[in-house]
Order: sequence, then structure tokens, then C-alpha cells
Amino acid sequence: MKLLNRLLSIIFIARFGQVLVSLLVNSQDKDVFSFFYQLSAPFYYAAPACFYLYVTHFINGRTQLRKFEWLHFIPAFLAIIHLLPLPFSPEIKWDVIGDQIRDNKQLFITERSGLFPSWFYYLGRPFLLLVYLTATWFAVLKSKVIDDHIDANGKKWIFFFIRAATFFQLVSFLPLMIWDVEEPIFNTSFIILNCVVLLVIVVFIMHQPKLFYGYLFVAVDMEKKPEEVKELPKATVSVKKVNLLPDQLAIYSDLMKSFMENKKPYLQPNFQIVELANELNIPVHHCSFVINSFLDKNFRDWINGYRITFFIDQYPLKSDKMTIESVAYESGFKSLATFYNAFKKETGLMPKAFFSGKKAS
Repeated sequence: MKLLNRLLSIIFIARFGQVLVSLLVNSQDKDVFSFFYQLSAPFYYAAPACFYLYVTHFINGRTQLRKFEWLHFIPAFLAIIHLLPLPFSPEIKWDVIGDQIRDNKQLFITERSGLFPSWFYYLGRPFLLLVYLTATWFAVLKSKVIDDHIDANGKKWIFFFIRAATFFQLVSFLPLMIWDVEEPIFNTSFIILNCVVLLVIVVFIMHQPKLFYGYLFVAVDMEKKPEEVKELPKATVSVKKVNLLPDQLAIYSDLMKSFMENKKPYLQPNFQIVELANELNIPVHHCSFVINSFLDKNFRDWINGYRITFFIDQYPLKSDKMTIESVAYESGFKSLATFYNAFKKETGLMPKAFFSGKKAS
């Protein structure tokens, strides 16, 4: 989750920088405009790669960049070199660059803006946008993982994300498509179009709050608790706040077990206790109390127990065609580290040792 958050942050910073630079060109302070332009430029070159990496890592459940994937950031590194104030760097005409941005042609600045020739900007950035946009859609459309390992909310989020990002990336090419439109009319139309789309997105967010739960507003991996967040000891659970009779505890426990066994929601990597409570029409704090006190587990260990049981049942049937890792993802685990830790916790052994022992017996 940390990797996804960092990639997403770079995308947002790049978009914020683009808007800020557009606003600052109308200011009278050329130094402020040039400073933020140079500060934001490396993020512009990193954002297309981050968009691609975010989507592909999301649908494949990967939590770390592979070594070769760092090559995607070469353009951003070149952008840093491009803007370094080296002794032999050419003089930059910020007034001309500001005028071109004011004409809504931020992608197509033909004035030299740094060490490299002007084509580095007006050809390099559009090329990166189009290549990574195409690669991202290709990866999503051909991916079977998105059908197998992502729950309904995850699918909604990723398709919402790529559609919104696609719109804002393609709309930056509007100046090229309507180059002859008079500037005042174009400015007004461009601003209205962006505002309408942003309004639609806000309304959509308000009606789909679950879409962002665990993907945008939650800053930690909901599957794995950070070390600094410590659970309260079970002895500190307040009986005053949760007054359940023994019969109620048993009924709630049976309902929760039956739901897990019949509906198998644990196969969804992002299934949360809130969704369990909503499905059973039981208060969330009651669900938590039953799991902690009556079942003597926390929610994470409880749901991972079902996933491990499912894995143990399925792996012998699929081991000829699928790896341990593939069946683990199919069992609802979002990361391999979580899977191996949970397996060791449930069985006392690692998967290979566990199945070797079963064969020997």
C-alpha cells in the first residue's frame, strides 16, 4: 500500500504543479513562476510512469518495484539535469514561456526551458503521456488478474481512476486540436470543461464512499497493521460499551461463521469488518467484540484463517498448473508476506514443509 500511495502522490503533485504554474503565469513575479515551474517539471516527467506503475501494481497485487521498473524514472532524472543551473546552461526566456502557458499550450512550449533543446519538452512530454496511457489501458484490458484477485470496489476504483486520469491527460491536447480558436473563447471553454468534470467527480465520490475506502483516503495497508499501531489488550475491552448476553454472542458468532463459510467473502483481498457488519446488519463494534472476545482472535487473523483453510483445500488440486503464490492470491491474500506469515501462524510450518509432511504421512 505504501508503494501505491507514493506513486499516487507523485501523480497528484504533478497535477497540482501544473495548475499552480498556470495560475502563477498571471502574476507579476517572474521569479516565483520560474521557481515553481522548475520544481514541478521533474514530477511532470515522472507522472506518466507512476500512472502506469500504479495501475499495473494495483491489478497484480505487487507491493515493490522490480529493479528494471526503476528505469521508468529516467525521464524524470533527465528533467532534473535539464533544469539544473549549470554554468553552460543557456539563458531561459521566462517571459516567452509564460506567454505560451497563458495561451493554454503548457504541453507544447516551443521555447527552450533548460539544458536540452526545446523538443525535450514539447515532444518528450506528449510522447510519454501517450505511450504510458496506451500501455496502461493495454495492461488493464488484457489482464485476467483483475477478474480474479480484485473485489468489486477495487474494480470500480481502478476503472474510475484510469478513466479520470485519461480524461485529464487527453484534455491537455485540446490546444493542439483547436489551435485556431480565439483565445478568450478557448480559455472560457477550457475552464468550464474542467470544472464540469471535477464537479461530476465530486458528486460521484459523494455517492460512492466505499470506492475510496482503502484506496485513497486510508494511508495504511488494511490487510497488515503497521507496527506503531498497537492493539489494545483484550482485557481493556469495555463491557460497558458492549453489553451482549451469552446467547447473543453465540447467535452472532454462528451468523458470522455461516456467512464466511457460505459466501466466502474472504476471497476478496480488501474485505473489511465494516462490510461484514453491513451484510449481517450487526453493529461494527459488536462484530469486533465477538471476534476478539468470543472467537479469541482479531479480525485480520480470523479472516486469514479462512483463507489458509481455503488454500490448503485448493493447492493440492491446482499444484500441477499453479504456483503456491498464485493459489495464495486466489485465496484472498493481497501480499505474499501476509500469506506466509498467516500460514506459519495457522499451521506452524511454511507451505512446502506442510505439504511435504502430509505426503509423507
